[in-house]
Amino acid sequence: QTGIKVSRICFGSLTISPLQADLTIESGAKVINHAFARGINFIDTAEYYDNYALIKEALGSFGHKPVIATKSYAYTEEMAKRSLDKALIEMSLDKIDIFLLHEQESEHTIRGHMSAIEYFLRAKEQGMIKAFGISTHFIAGVNAATHADYIDIVHPIINMEGIGIADGNSKMMEDAINICAKAGKGIYAMKIFGGGNLIAKYQNCFDYVDSIGGVHSIAIGMKSTEEVDFNIEYHLNRQFDEDSFLQISSTKSLHIESHCSFCKECITRCSWNALSAVDGRIIVDRNKCTLCGYCCKVCKDFAIKVI
Repeated sequence: QTGIKVSRICFGSLTISPLQADLTIESGAKVINHAFARGINFIDTAEYYDNYALIKEALGSFGHKPVIATKSYAYTEEMAKRSLDKALIEMSLDKIDIFLLHEQESEHTIRGHMSAIEYFLRAKEQGMIKAFGISTHFIAGVNAATHADYIDIVHPIINMEGIGIADGNSKMMEDAINICAKAGKGIYAMKIFGGGNLIAKYQNCFDYVDSIGGVHSIAIGMKSTEEVDFNIEYHLNRQFDEDSFLQISSTKSLHIESHCSFCKECITRCSWNALSAVDGRIIVDRNKCTLCGYCCKVCKDFAIKVI
C-alpha cells in the first residue's frame, strides 16, 4: 500500500557501523555501493547505529537513490523532530522512505510513544517521510502493528530457531507476520541467522525465511563485498560455494554488544571457557571461542552476535 518497491535482500547496515565492524567511511561506502551495483536497492539503518556518514558517502557516488529505512527511539515530539532532522541532514536527503520506531514491544509501548508517532505522521503528510512503522523483537509488537492503521511497515525478528524472539517461538512469529502482511503491511525480516549464531546453518536459515509468504524483504548484515556476492548468488541461484562460505565464516567473531546487562549466564553456558567477566564486561577469548552460538541462546538481552 506504500508503493515502495524493494529488492528481496535488504542491506542491513548495523554490521558495518561503529557498533560492530566499525568500517571506515570509505570502506563502508564501498561495500554499500557494491550491493547497489549488484541490484540491492534497499538499505536499513538507525540513528543508534551512527553510520549515516557511510550511507551519505555511498549515495554521493551512486547513480540513483535506493530505498532507505531508518529507526529512532524517540518518544516525544521534540525527540522525533530531532531524529528526523538528523537523518535528513546527515544523509543529505530531502525525505526518508521508511521511518521506524526502534524496538517496540506491544500496543502499550507504541501508545507510550504516541507523541513521537503523531509528529512522524505529520511529517509523512508533509512528504518528509513516505512510510511509517516499527521494528520489533516481539510477537505482540507485530500483532499491535496489524491493528494500527497508521503503521505501514513492520521490521520483525524471525529465524528458524526463534533466537531473539522475546515472547514466543518462530512458528508463532511466522503466523503473526503472515496475518500482518495480509492486513496490508510491508514486512522486512531481520536476524534470520539469529545474530550470526546460526550462520553454520546458512542454507536452512535462508530457505526458512525466504519461504514465508508474508516477508517481502530480508535484511542481512554484510561487511564485505564477498558477503554481498555470496548472499546474492544464493538468493538468485541457490548457489552455495563451500570454499567461499568457509572463507567468509573465518572472518567472523563473537561480539558482545554494549546493552549487555552482565548477568553472566553466557559464561556459565560456554563449554569452551571462552568467556570471562572483567571489570563489569564480558570478555571473549578468541583462541578458545568456537562460534557455536550456544551462549546467545541463554542471553536474555540478545546482546551476543557473531559478525
